[in-house]
Formats: sequence, structure tokens, C-alpha cells
Amino acid sequence: MRRPTIRDVAERAKVSLKTVSRVINNEPSVMQATRARVLHAVAELDYEPDPSARNLRSATAFVIGVAYDNPNPYYIISVQNGVLAACRETGFDLQIHPCDASSPLLVDELCDWMRRSRLAGLVLAPPMSERMELLEALTERGVKLVRIIAAAEDPQDGHPCVFVDDRDAAYEVTEHLIQLGHQRIGFLWGGEEHRSSSERYLGYEKALKDYGITLDKHLVIPGDYTFDDGFRGARRLLALRDPPTAIFGSNDEIAAGVLAAAKSAGMNVPYDLSIAGFEDSPFSKQSWPPLTTAKQATEDIARHAARLLITQLRQSHDADGAVPVHNHGFVPQLVVRGSTAPMRPRTPAPTQE
Repeated sequence: MRRPTIRDVAERAKVSLKTVSRVINNEPSVMQATRARVLHAVAELDYEPDPSARNLRSATAFVIGVAYDNPNPYYIISVQNGVLAACRETGFDLQIHPCDASSPLLVDELCDWMRRSRLAGLVLAPPMSERMELLEALTERGVKLVRIIAAAEDPQDGHPCVFVDDRDAAYEVTEHLIQLGHQRIGFLWGGEEHRSSSERYLGYEKALKDYGITLDKHLVIPGDYTFDDGFRGARRLLALRDPPTAIFGSNDEIAAGVLAAAKSAGMNVPYDLSIAGFEDSPFSKQSWPPLTTAKQATEDIARHAARLLITQLRQSHDADGAVPVHNHGFVPQLVVRGSTAPMRPRTPAPTQE
């Protein structure tokens, strides 16, 4: 049997082809009664739009892309799911593209990808989204983009974004540990190329300062957003002459590595060592004990970024002139679980007679 076409839908609903197209693309400029009639015809005919054919016919592309470079698979899956949800809501399709954020040829790579795939715009994930020279170069080439970044406030730099206040959330995690009585709190960095790492460190540092706790640089360990770096960093901290009573990992994968290191050393978590992470990834729920963390709504953040991009694409297609930018912020929320507890006084080592 012949597949139904958009023309069949238009004839059944007694509307123009353009009206059917507007309904399918979820554009707002259609009367409710007309929209309902078109959707009824779509359901009766079991019509399914062909995204590739739609792209070739139209001067407007209906595919957006997500470019990323991140070692954390859970983060990437959440970003992809969030953007995909926005695409399904608005009639767009999605392509994803892993790449090397440090590549000197990244601008050409992204532009070639956009041209080959007929992409309408890009959602950029960290750390690429935080490289100003990359943003300027893409903008000069006419690329429409929205970025996801770590920032304590709206940067208002002319590049559309969804910003996440990691600093305030890290302050709250550190404050939680301090209020449990911990004074020696280790901090394990994520990758330095990610601004989220420095923002989380700044939140940790400020909480110590506000509570009158001297920052001990021996308790701060560089690393990346990986389980292995969490394990290695924790082993270094626990080998100190005066080890920490709590460790804050820059993400849950790091914190899970800390938990493994503590257990390999025969420690009782949380009574010998409290551990906190960040992001509320599956690592935080699947560990035992489950990890105290800062819940970062990554799917919602990515969905919002995609909807901001799609809104701008439609506005720039329908109207002349600059499109106003309305950035949006998120603040991760503290989630207290079984990996943190009040500090238990340490028994002094016995003296030799």
C-alpha cells in the first residue's frame, strides 16, 4: 500500500499543505480547532513525516546536533536524552558528535559536520561550550548555537546558554560536611579543562573560609572525572599523616572511586570517612552506602538548552533582526544519603612506654 503523504493529510483535513506543515512542526501560529482537525487526519491516515525528505524540501533544516567531549558516559546519556525529548516535542531530529575539544581543527570539523548533515544549529556541552574562541569562530561562520556551561550567574556575553550554578551547590555540599563536625575535608578535582571543576572547587574553598577553616593544600588533589582518579586520589589522601575525615569528589564517579579506596583500606563509611559526590548519577544510588551528592537535573538542563535553540531557530526564520536572548539558570540541590555522618572522634595512637 502507498504510504500516506502530507497532501493526503491536507485533503482529509481540508487545509493547505503549509498549515499541515505548521501543525507537524508544532508552530504556535495555528488555531486550536484547525490544529485538532489536522491531528485527527494524521491519526486516521497513520501519517508519519519523513525527516530527511522534509529537510531536503525545505529551506529550513529540522535537525539539530549535540557536540560533546566528556569522559562521563552517564552525563552524555542524560544530555542526549534531554535534547532528544525537546526534539520529539518540536518535530526536530537529533544527531550527536563526539569530538576532541582541544583539537585545533575543531571549528572546521564542526562546520563540515553541520554542512554534511544539514544541521540547523548546535547544542554545545562542556568543555567546548566554555571556550570563548571556539564560540566566536562558530558565530562568525553563522552557526546558531546554545551552550551548557557552569557559571554562578548569567554571563550575559551574547552567546545563548543554560548555566548551572555548581559553585553554590558545592558550597552547600561542603557546608553539610562542616556542620557534621568535619574540619579536614579533602577535595578531588575533575578535569581542569571543565569549568565545572573550578566552580565546584571555589564553592568548597568559600565554605571553608566562611566557617573559619584554614585551607590545607595537601587535601586538594588534581584529577579527572573518572572512577580511577577518585580511587587514586583517595589513596593519596588517606596516606597522609593527618588524613581527612571527609572527602568531596567533584562528581559521583570520583566519589565512587573514593568509596572503593576506603573499603579496600578496611574503613567503615560513613563512620571512619564521610564521602560526598556531585551530579546524582547512577553511581550515587548504586553504591553502598548510597552517596550524598548534589542533584544536577542534567536531562532538564539539556532539554531546556535544546528548546532555547529551537525557539531561536524559528524566530530567526520568521522575523528579521536580532533575536533576544533569554538565558536560564539551574542550581543543583543537596541530597543527603548514607555516605555522610557526624565525625567520630579518632582514638589517639597508644604511646610507647
